[in-house]
Amino acid sequence: MKQNMMSRTQLLQWINEVSFAVTEIALYLDTHPDDTEALTFFQNYNEERKKALKLYSSAYAPLTLDLAEDTGHWDWASEPWPWEGGYC
Repeated sequence: MKQNMMSRTQLLQWINEVSFAVTEIALYLDTHPDDTEALTFFQNYNEERKKALKLYSSAYAPLTLDLAEDTGHWDWASEPWPWEGGYC
C-alpha cells in the first residue's frame, strides 16, 4: 500500500488492518509453527505494520511508547490521541 499517499485517517485504518492481520496470524502460528506460508505472511504484514507505525509517528505522533523519540523533553502525552481528534 502507498502509505505516503494516505491521509491521517487512512493511515490509521491501514495500521488497524495490518495490526489485526499480524495478531491473527500470530495466534494461528502458535498452533501451527511449521506453516512456512503463514510465517511468510506474518513477516510481510509485521514489516508493513512497522513501516506504517513509523510513518504515523514521524508525521503526527507516536502511537506506541517504543516509537517515542528523544526530543529533549517528554512529549508522549502532549499530542492529541487519535480518538481526541476524530481520527479513529
